[in-house]
Amino acid sequence: MTVVDAQDTIAALNKRNGELQRLLEVARDQLGEMRTTLAEMSAPPQTFATFVQWADKHADIVANGRRMRVAVLPAVADGLTPGDEVLLNAMSVIVGVAQPERAGQAAIVREVIDDDRILVVSRGEDERVVILIGGDTGVRVHEGDTVIMDPRTGFASQKVERTGVEALLLEEVPDVDYSVIGGLGDQIERIRDAIELPLRYPELYREHVLQPPKGMLLYGPPGCGKTLIAKAVAHSLGEATGSDRSYFLSVKGPELLNKYVGETERYIRTIFERARAKAHTGAPVVVFFDEMDALFRARGAGVSSDMETTIVPQLLTELDGVEALGNVIVIGASNREDMIDPAILRPGRLDVKIEISRPDPKASIDILAKYLTDDLPLDVGEVARHGGDRRATAAAMIAASVARLFHDDDSARYMSGALLRNMVDRAKTRAIKHHVGGGDKGVSTPHLLAAADQELHEARSVAAREFGEY
Repeated sequence: MTVVDAQDTIAALNKRNGELQRLLEVARDQLGEMRTTLAEMSAPPQTFATFVQWADKHADIVANGRRMRVAVLPAVADGLTPGDEVLLNAMSVIVGVAQPERAGQAAIVREVIDDDRILVVSRGEDERVVILIGGDTGVRVHEGDTVIMDPRTGFASQKVERTGVEALLLEEVPDVDYSVIGGLGDQIERIRDAIELPLRYPELYREHVLQPPKGMLLYGPPGCGKTLIAKAVAHSLGEATGSDRSYFLSVKGPELLNKYVGETERYIRTIFERARAKAHTGAPVVVFFDEMDALFRARGAGVSSDMETTIVPQLLTELDGVEALGNVIVIGASNREDMIDPAILRPGRLDVKIEISRPDPKASIDILAKYLTDDLPLDVGEVARHGGDRRATAAAMIAASVARLFHDDDSARYMSGALLRNMVDRAKTRAIKHHVGGGDKGVSTPHLLAAADQELHEARSVAAREFGEY
């Protein structure tokens, strides 16, 4: 063998040794990974727990409803805050942080105690004080909100948006007072006597052993002010109780109906849960059911599903449950009070029944005075004919309009507050068109009379189609 052949052989052997070394390193790495995997697979299971607070170098936790004080790995200690989900090894040492649980028991916030504690109610009337996760860092909830609560740990997590019910509720602070309502003086006085007196003078009611009414029914033709009165009641209650605000929960009646069994009843329960939670703060709460006959018809009157047999008892239960809450008022409005189940209207439930009737000429003048005021642009010629007295001008225009509206006995059955307001709006539109076309500026009596004739014509046409009069 020559020297050259020997060098080639040595080079080949070195190359082969390098390949063998690489394969050995790969095998070693694979063996190490297998050892790690085997160790992980054979390791005892880790336990989930909730971190509560620090106790010097140890941590207080709650695991499976049991409170313990355990050690913490230094690598995990940084950043732990109350409410965090942690992992425990077999020796009950915190070895890691887990993702927070997204499921839990729903609870209604009844009262916010301080920055991180809230009073919640769940499963009927089961009250409990829990800690709000993140409450000390600026997370805020309000009375009536729904949160996720872990009953084992006493922590409540994020707010839950109840879209199914929230879509049916219109919550607002009404800015309507009785002064904007015309033609219903007697009815307003009865409402104030029934609702505001018990709130202003509760000691007299206790002395006379007199229970204030839980609710009322406003009934009468459409467009006569039932919803407007309900909003004014909510506004007035805040003043009567000395509260800085009131709540008006307006329930969209027909949309409350759900084809799934039990869903409508759940909606009703949730509505009253929210009302009780808000009333717990001392603020007056009005729960307003519009078109009440669509929801709570007389039992046995159903054509197909007969849902009234379960929906009506649910409302009756809630009405009886409101007895201890003097600042929750239930108001129903309906065009067909004869279709509502009698059990709802009996004394002790919606026992105050007030008819909101169609306005007569005197009431119509009062209503029109709310919409046709002396600060509006009025016809210059008519103001001059009244000696520059704008108030007298507006009064004369209103009187002429009412005389045209009630020119025959048949007109009275079409009258409503909505018609009167729409008549004034039409007259304003006519005045604007007249001015744009080159005429004088301002609302005039001819504008009002033409609008009155048009409103009456349309009202008669609607009635004719409804009752087949032509």
